[in-house]
Amino acid sequence: MARLALVLGAFVALGPLTIDMYLPALPALRDDLGTTSATVQLTLTGTLLGLALGQLVIGPLSDAVGRRGPLLAGTALHVVASALVLVAPDIGTLGVLRVLQGVGTAATSVVALAIVRDLFEGRAGATMLSRLFLVMGVAPVLAPTLGGEVLRFTSWRGVFAVLAVYGLLVMLLGLFGLKETLPAERRRSGGVVGTLRTYGGLFGDRTYVGLIVVAGLTMAALFTYVSGASFVYQRQYGLDEQEFGLLFGAGAVWLIGATQLNPVLLRRWSPAGILVTGTVAGTVAGAVLLLLALTGAGGIWGVVLPLWAVLFAAGLALPNAPALALADHGDSAGSAAALLGAVQFGVGAAVSPLVGLLGNDAVAMGAVVLVSMLLAVAVLVSVVRPWLLVDVDADPVVAGH
Repeated sequence: MARLALVLGAFVALGPLTIDMYLPALPALRDDLGTTSATVQLTLTGTLLGLALGQLVIGPLSDAVGRRGPLLAGTALHVVASALVLVAPDIGTLGVLRVLQGVGTAATSVVALAIVRDLFEGRAGATMLSRLFLVMGVAPVLAPTLGGEVLRFTSWRGVFAVLAVYGLLVMLLGLFGLKETLPAERRRSGGVVGTLRTYGGLFGDRTYVGLIVVAGLTMAALFTYVSGASFVYQRQYGLDEQEFGLLFGAGAVWLIGATQLNPVLLRRWSPAGILVTGTVAGTVAGAVLLLLALTGAGGIWGVVLPLWAVLFAAGLALPNAPALALADHGDSAGSAAALLGAVQFGVGAAVSPLVGLLGNDAVAMGAVVLVSMLLAVAVLVSVVRPWLLVDVDADPVVAGH
């Protein structure tokens, strides 16, 4: 299980690296291309949009043809798009290439989740997801710091050269180190009509829909932090690129810590109970963040500490919402994981520009985080109704490797 987590984590880390590694360069990118902060943030929105739309196609495709092919093809697309950024002449071209990066990265996200569902279910699936979040959690810790160090020696375009090289290495790892996990007899190929029918069936599952919306709103809080942190920390509080990278990475430690605490908590509490605790705690932390941002109490630490609490709470919620959502959809794991990912990144794409539109300051970030978490709690209570969920089986089911 540990080896599989490392291989899948290397693929999934491509997403956080693509999203986070260029964050320290956003102010410099804005100046170099002669555009505005809000327009630069739209390049992040483009990546998230590509992630969302790409998963809707790649998920059903992986159910039909297997996991390895779409995974490797998506990674190759990411490598090509990253390399083309090196010659992008303007913000519009960069935006298009960021969308293509997102589509390529979508394959790594959705196929990794589907592989976990191929091999494990119940609490074993939640535990595997927690281990996967540990591996992918290293990426947000290292990405801004690595990006800041790259900027010491080159321009913002050098960040994308590093992404291209990493993508190529990961593609080779998958080519030689990952076996097919979906046997031919379990594949589903119904064409466009079959795909639409599968998605229609998923939308008919009230609990599944509620859980993916909760996951999406929780991710929205995280992407609010991701899209706004560079401007809040650097412009509002005066940190340089390297200091921002270190502080941003320190916040990710709390997210990682919570995901690794999750398997321990699962020995005593149900995934639904932990999910409720995480979303409620994140809402309380968001309220504290907004209050301290409005009053200015505590300076930068009045923003940083509540943000870390939000990240910790999200780390408790995020492994359990997908595990519960996918539990009853083993026969269409690719499509179910795709719709989950599309909602998560689609909501993120919709929310990430809001911080810029509201002023790119700590108050704007706190307001969007709080609203996202409040909506997550509302959906959890009114749609999912976690007190009615049956506890998932603790035994792993291995389908083949």
